[in-house]
Amino acid sequence: MNGIELREVWFRYPGSREWTLRGVSLEIRRGEVLALVGPNGSGKTTILKLAGGLYRPSRGKVKFWRSNIWEVNGSRRLELRRMVVYVHERPILLRGTALDNIAFAPLLRGMPREEAVRRAEELLSDTESAYLSRKDRREMSAGEAQVVSILRAVAASPRILLLDEPTAHLDREKRGVMTGLIGKLRSEGMGIAIATHDHLLALRTADRVAVVENGVIGSIGRPSEVLDFFKIY
Repeated sequence: MNGIELREVWFRYPGSREWTLRGVSLEIRRGEVLALVGPNGSGKTTILKLAGGLYRPSRGKVKFWRSNIWEVNGSRRLELRRMVVYVHERPILLRGTALDNIAFAPLLRGMPREEAVRRAEELLSDTESAYLSRKDRREMSAGEAQVVSILRAVAASPRILLLDEPTAHLDREKRGVMTGLIGKLRSEGMGIAIATHDHLLALRTADRVAVVENGVIGSIGRPSEVLDFFKIY
């Protein structure tokens, strides 16, 4: 398996008697986009956090490249987790400018500063966001902060990118830019999983769509195969 696999995963939050997820099995593969769609509270975000190794399943297995992330030793777990980046729906930026934030990820992974800054500048330019380069985080709109948080994740060059509602704060123009970026990353071999209410994004970018309802996968297939879902929610 060239990516992440959730196998018969059950999950409930500490203190809760209710299962948030019940027997979820799915794969997030490199070079492919998987969209998770469904109503609020269905479990989409929880799936992403389990897939990112942020939550430990109550039952079942989460495998990164065939290794159970919760059974390997600490150093191997860290190595595997650094191949995957999760981007929260609500942007969380560091102090400083957009350029500072985006360059931070490759710097953290040992890239020389000059190269990290060049990488950040290229990402801003490629997404028609160069105007944000010197803009401080306190001056950014919610949409601008969302773009910067996603580009920071991309700058880390993960094998798998997990995006929680990536277009929630974006206007129509920026949604188009984000759609193009996702397509480009997929063509370069990155695996991408998206939890989204943006049905157009799912239809335009996803190779597979998983419908999440009441903590289970109701159906999964090509966008055209689950098209009826988009008439419901």
